[in-house]
Amino acid sequence: MYDSIPLSLMEPGQSGRIDALLGCPDHIHRLEELGVRRGCLVEMVQPGSPCIVWLGGTKICFRDADLFSILVRPGATA
Repeated sequence: MYDSIPLSLMEPGQSGRIDALLGCPDHIHRLEELGVRRGCLVEMVQPGSPCIVWLGGTKICFRDADLFSILVRPGATA
């Protein structure tokens, strides 16, 4: 079993489930509006800045500041 890691540490093609969102309530609310929620499956497309991930059949791009507020449990599957 894996521990949670920042989204930014995932490798291209690696999947995981969102385990936690950290940050101020407004920031977390904005992420949730985008569909970034605990338990969602995410797949890394392109790490770095910008970071691109698949989330719920949609590609989402994050800036560096957003990455460290998303913790993922790698290895999870659908």
